This record gives sequence, C-alpha cells and structure tokens, in this order.
Amino acid sequence: MKPGKLPPGLLAELLTDVGTHDSRVVVGPAVGEDCAVVEMGDRLLVAKSDPITFATERVGWYAVQVNANDIACAGADPKWFLPTLLMPEHFTPDDVRALVRDIADACSELGVAIIGGHSEITLGIDRPIVTGTMLGELLSRDQLITSGGARDGDSIVLSTGVAIEGTAILGTECADDLRNAGLDTATIERAGAYLREPGISVVGVARALRGSVDVHSLHDITEGGIVTALREVAAASDLGVVFEAESTPVLPECEMICAALGVDPMGLLGSGALLATMPSIEAPKALRALDSIGVNGWEIGQMIEKADGMWLIDRTGEHELPQFERDELARYLGERNARDS
Repeated sequence: MKPGKLPPGLLAELLTDVGTHDSRVVVGPAVGEDCAVVEMGDRLLVAKSDPITFATERVGWYAVQVNANDIACAGADPKWFLPTLLMPEHFTPDDVRALVRDIADACSELGVAIIGGHSEITLGIDRPIVTGTMLGELLSRDQLITSGGARDGDSIVLSTGVAIEGTAILGTECADDLRNAGLDTATIERAGAYLREPGISVVGVARALRGSVDVHSLHDITEGGIVTALREVAAASDLGVVFEAESTPVLPECEMICAALGVDPMGLLGSGALLATMPSIEAPKALRALDSIGVNGWEIGQMIEKADGMWLIDRTGEHELPQFERDELARYLGERNARDS
C-alpha cells in the first residue's frame, strides 16, 4: 500500500468490524469524525490521537497543534496531552531535549498539561515520529460539535486559506527541488515559515466561531486537503456538497510551490484552515467573527442532499468533486523517492 491515509472504502470496512459496546460512548469511530467522545458523569471526555510522520522540523510542537485542533473542532478546549516519541538511533541526548522542549512549549502556549506518554529509541526509522493523545472536556452535550452535524442547506465557511501545512513542509523538506524548479530563496523561506505564520493552529478560530454563530459542524483540513475534508464532512453528515473552487483562496506561496512541483493545492495537507457549516443566514456573522480576530474567511459552498451528489464549480462549469487517493504531499514525495532510487 502507498503512504498516507487508508483509502476511505477500506477504512469504512474496517470500522464496521470495530464495534462500540459501551453505552457511554457518544461519538465512536467513524469516517469523517476525528474525536471520540465519552460520557464521564455529568461531563463529556473528548479524545484525539494523531501522529506527525511527514515533517522533520519541530515535530513535537507540530504534534501538539494538530491534536489540539481536533479537540477544538469538537467544541472543547484542549487540556491534557500524552505524547509518544519514537526516535532514531542517531538521536543524541540534546536532540531528545530539544524535542521534549518543543512539546512542552507548545503545551504551555495552549494551556495544556502533559500528563504521561512514552519515549524510546526505535530501530528501523530515520526520523523522529511523534504521536500523541489529546484530551479535553465538555460540560454538557449541548456544547458538542461533530463533523457529522452539517445539515442540508448549510453554508460552508473556510478560514485562512489553502494549503498552509503542505506548503510549509514542501518549503522545508523540498527546498532543493524548488530551487531546481526555478523558485527564489525568499519565496521558499516564506513558505517554510507558514508553520508559524499564518500557522497551523485553528484553536482560536474554532473558539471564535463557536462563540458567535450557530455552528452545525467544524472540521479542520488535514491530509488530503480541502477536497478530502469536504468529502469527510459530507460522509459523516450523510449529505452531498457543492464546492465553489473559484471562491476558495490558494495562498500565494502555496500557488507558486504547487505550480513548480506539479502538486494540486486542493488535495494538499492543509492544517491551519478550518471548515465550518452553519445556516446560510449565519455566514456573514461568521465572517465578521473571523475578521474580529484578524483571520480571513470565505463562504465557499453549500451542503446539499446526498442524492444530489458531490460537485465542484469552477470557471469551466460543474464537475464531480475529485477524490484524492492520497495526499498530494505523499504522492509527490513517493514519486520523488522512486525517481531517486
């Protein structure tokens, strides 16, 4: 099999065999849902696990951010983190210290406590792999937001733009490729800096939307890019979607890098951007809420009945929404490695 997420069909098949036999489980494993939710007395525990496997720069900080994002999209604040650190044999004690310091700094920024985890030097890897479990809590079911909460007729709002995370990784991991393709050093460095500016956290964005509008669903854009995220929201909500590609901003360095490497930004790893669905009457209020915290937002489409299909609209007309077998970053790196071997 190829690197990246499991194909949606295989994942759906596997999840049918993973029964949830505890009545306290409010949200269990499902395609498109990123968090588990469990009743704990008068509160709800929200749990998320995610690894960092593509990047090598600041992977500890990175792991905290992507796990915190999903907790925030469920309507909760991230509170507790358990990292697992798998490190290659060439790591020195100073490398380990730097990795742990990155995790601690990221948790401190978000007000998250590290409450456990695991660390080891692992055979057979050439880069650190960091995974983690982030926990949060909700005071009541009324606060819970799921990817599957979208409703027919909802407007879809996007924050920040496409595709922050993938651009940052390509800028740092593929700088030589980009120079060989004719990009200047300043553009490549700006792309690599996307990790911090505009950044990959959507915790503040999720809070602003939750506090301002009647949000039906929140979903951060991760592996497979904005198109895959839209498909995940639709699958979780048992709906179709109309995606207005011309209304969707591709960030400048992202556009240049993707053109240079032959990468489609619509299928590129996109942490740092958030999809929200809400009644269409609420969309202008959502955009004002984003503007109030200094974040750009756009209305990019609508949820429709499942029978009406999955559509992308651009300047050439209506097309069936594409499906990316794997993230464009994984595809590019895999093809590059095959060429080099």
